[in-house]
Amino acid sequence: MKSPTFQFLILLIIGSSSQLFFAQTSDYAMVEHTINAYLEGDTNKDFETLKLAFHPNATMKYVSSKSGYQEYNALKVFAAEKGREPEKNRTNSIAYISITGKAAHAKLEITYPKRVVVDYVNLLKIDGEWKIVNKIFSLKPNGN
Repeated sequence: MKSPTFQFLILLIIGSSSQLFFAQTSDYAMVEHTINAYLEGDTNKDFETLKLAFHPNATMKYVSSKSGYQEYNALKVFAAEKGREPEKNRTNSIAYISITGKAAHAKLEITYPKRVVVDYVNLLKIDGEWKIVNKIFSLKPNGN
């Protein structure tokens, strides 16, 4: 028969593992929610929804074939698009989400008829909320 100490240790390990699992599951859902706010806000040109996803100091970076390295405040870029018509012929997908503690990283694919925008976003859990703090992206032709 196993000792009460051994049984207690097993229960402690199981309890700790389940708490970690549920914390990660909850964080995953919260990160996914933040990313979906970004994708929905960008698709619909809804700046208020976009603001829910991004930290005020979030950066957007890319390399332009004409002007090289570019870096901007993400919300300023999105604010300039206010009033534009919602995007049509666009599909959004989350390729993956990876979370470690209070940091997360995700790969997103935004598919248009002739091109795919691949976003890599970094998020931090700030005051209990996941916010995108950095976005880099690149374009590739759509193989459809």
